Amino acid sequence: MASKSEQVFSDSQGEETIYRRVPEEKSREAEALREKELGNDAYQKNRDFKTAIKHYEKAIELDPNNIASRLNRAAAYHAQKEFDKCIEDCKTSIEVGRENNADLKQIAKAFRFTGRCYEDQKDYKEALKYYKLSQSECETEEIVKLIKEAGKQLEEVEKELKQSLVEKEKGNGFFKQGNFQQAIEHYGEAIKRNPKDAKVFSNRAAAYFKLEKYQEALDDSDKCIELDPTFVKGYLRKGASLKCLKRMSEAAEAYNKAKELDPTNEEAKAEFDKCIAETGDPQVDPEEIERILNEPKIQQIIKEMKAEPKSLLKHLQDPVIAGKMQTLLENGRITIP
Repeated sequence: MASKSEQVFSDSQGEETIYRRVPEEKSREAEALREKELGNDAYQKNRDFKTAIKHYEKAIELDPNNIASRLNRAAAYHAQKEFDKCIEDCKTSIEVGRENNADLKQIAKAFRFTGRCYEDQKDYKEALKYYKLSQSECETEEIVKLIKEAGKQLEEVEKELKQSLVEKEKGNGFFKQGNFQQAIEHYGEAIKRNPKDAKVFSNRAAAYFKLEKYQEALDDSDKCIELDPTFVKGYLRKGASLKCLKRMSEAAEAYNKAKELDPTNEEAKAEFDKCIAETGDPQVDPEEIERILNEPKIQQIIKEMKAEPKSLLKHLQDPVIAGKMQTLLENGRITIP
């Protein structure tokens, strides 16, 4: 009987001939194992995660159905705090593992790694979800402990979120009374408990603005936009703060973004037009002119314009750019060839 590493063929007379061969798959698996071990050495002995990742990638390419190397790469990504990549590798490992009947312990490991990524980002709700999925595949003392700890953390976070809403409402109350400093203090307490609430930063920006603390208002507006790039009020607050700081071209950009997000917003339209009109004023603050001149986009336009004067026409279709170029032209900082 032919072995698994042999193939049997029949010739024209019906005689059977056995051809011995070393399957290509076995060779690739062996090479994949070697690459994985090199990755493990780089990871464990030298803490050289980048090199480890390169070896794991080669191992995955050679043997894509073996999830061990993919999970090891996930661990290396986790060590580098590249959580999104770690999670992606874990989820792919689960899919590949299911398709190839991988050991349930490996599947459980992928779920556990995913949970750890979310826990490290303080998303305890998602962490708990994936820890429980890991437990459903293979229950261990470690996963039971992780579930318990994540559950406690989630309870604490939910408690803080509730208190954050209480502080936010207190701040809103003081704002309506015109007690802006007290409002700022309560908004600050709300932010301590929930630093991801864009609206609280927007509210505090408004309070700072009322006290004519325009830089603080701008800083909170920027944070608001960072947390929620689609929140129109964030851009309105930013535009108003920049306008009071005499940074008209930047204010125009903020109002323009608000217009893009909400074309029906009358405040954004009116303030944008005012900023464009003031940006074209020859008496613009010299510091504002320098800011415009040093903007990378403006420098690129000037460079293109020197090489090909007609290139300016396409940029002038943007009213913000048109206003800035007009300011530079009227103040003698540029000339059109």
